[in-house]
Amino acid sequence: MTIRTARVGLSVAATIPLVCFTGTAAPAETLRDALQKAYASNPTITGQRAAQRATDETVPIARSGGLPSLSANSQATENVVQANNNFLNPERLANGQLQFSVPIYQGGSVRNAVKAAETRVEAGRATLRNTEATTFTNVVAAYMNVLRDEAIVGLNQQNVRVLDVNLRASRDRFQVGDLTRTDVAQSEARLALARAQLQSVEAQLISSRENYIAVVGTPPGMLDQPPVIPNLPSSPSQAVDVALDRNPQLLAARKSADATRYDIGVARATRLPRVAAVTSGTYFNYLGSVPSVANGQRIPGSGTALTTGFQLSLPLFQGGQPAARVRQAEAGRGQALEVLTATERAVVSQTRSAYAIWQSSQQVIASSEAAVNANKLSLEGVRAENSVGTRTILDILNAEQELLNSQVTLVTARRDAYVAGFALIAAMGNAEARDLGLDGGSLYDPTINYQRVRGRIGDFGGDGEPTPIAGTTRSTPAQTAIVNRPLDPALDSNVDRSPALTTGKSSPNRQ
Repeated sequence: MTIRTARVGLSVAATIPLVCFTGTAAPAETLRDALQKAYASNPTITGQRAAQRATDETVPIARSGGLPSLSANSQATENVVQANNNFLNPERLANGQLQFSVPIYQGGSVRNAVKAAETRVEAGRATLRNTEATTFTNVVAAYMNVLRDEAIVGLNQQNVRVLDVNLRASRDRFQVGDLTRTDVAQSEARLALARAQLQSVEAQLISSRENYIAVVGTPPGMLDQPPVIPNLPSSPSQAVDVALDRNPQLLAARKSADATRYDIGVARATRLPRVAAVTSGTYFNYLGSVPSVANGQRIPGSGTALTTGFQLSLPLFQGGQPAARVRQAEAGRGQALEVLTATERAVVSQTRSAYAIWQSSQQVIASSEAAVNANKLSLEGVRAENSVGTRTILDILNAEQELLNSQVTLVTARRDAYVAGFALIAAMGNAEARDLGLDGGSLYDPTINYQRVRGRIGDFGGDGEPTPIAGTTRSTPAQTAIVNRPLDPALDSNVDRSPALTTGKSSPNRQ
């Protein structure tokens, strides 16, 4: 996978040994492959794209308020009871009216409504970007969780095998009287605890693999090591500066706050006059229910009429509704401004926290690597000293456990560092599809749908009944805790565990 961005010059030149394993015949799935699958079919992303398309439609809806309208009305009546003193009252009447109206002035309500809708479209695009970045962060976390848990399962399997060998050796020595029953019991207890711990980490691996399916959409195969995340900020203040300028969640909050300013203009327009040009045509027909001649005058059985002119609507009193709408819009803007402040605080906190976790994980990695190397030497020394009787079985068991703990800490720290580093670039606004090198396929462009629908004025049409884009995962097999690849040599314990076990009865501390 290539992680890059034209904004800060991200490019991948190397990879980090993050829980790496030896290769296999089958091609490994890369982090880029996982991100591409999620980008194409993750329901959170596809759902937000649909939400953005719905937001796009608010612009033509707002524009329709300033466009001409054409309406037709018709009516047919039957007079069941006739008035005795009205000889020309028709028994039946049918009429139809066609009215064409062109808005000329509406107090700025349409202009402000369109501006508000367009601004919310921009906010929706930023929200879509944030959804993508959040989903990508979840994919990276799920990917790294599988790698971490596979390594931890491998380490615990190795520990169970070693303790099993130790137990068999202890029992053999006990049979010849070289060890005591206490030594055997200690070995049995440690093996039982190791098996219980193995079952626990295997369950965690299954959970991580199932979560990977939920996020990516397919089961994790042989996962390749991820690439290095380059050009991370050198200080939290630098990260915050970039985040305040580029974070999509913050950009969406700013646009949403800007839109509320136009909402106030829409509300104020409800108390202003409105002017429209109106043309109306009417046709009536008595349906033969009146005489053709009355009092020597011909009475037409049907007729037409045409009127044209201007219509002025001047609201004088509306029961306080306009003022209430203005106050409501102003309060909405106040709320949006507070949400903007809260979002900015959250972005600052999120960025600084991700930086701190990333930095801390780097230090933990260095310390854990030193601890692993030291524990390997310690275990080798303890076994060697046990062979000459200066160490006990319990000393060996403790050294084995300390080595395992340091290896698990190292694997976990490497996972935490990578996830925190990716979360950091996501908070800085540099985790979009183009930034991550996902341009091998077609990228979703939200402006295409907007340009398609913005100028439409037809009353008939639609895009058809939608069908799900994201696929279901019900047919994927239930995941297991099987790990079919060996441990990274850096994590494997290259300690000679073959020397014979002794009681350590000649140890100086037993004299």
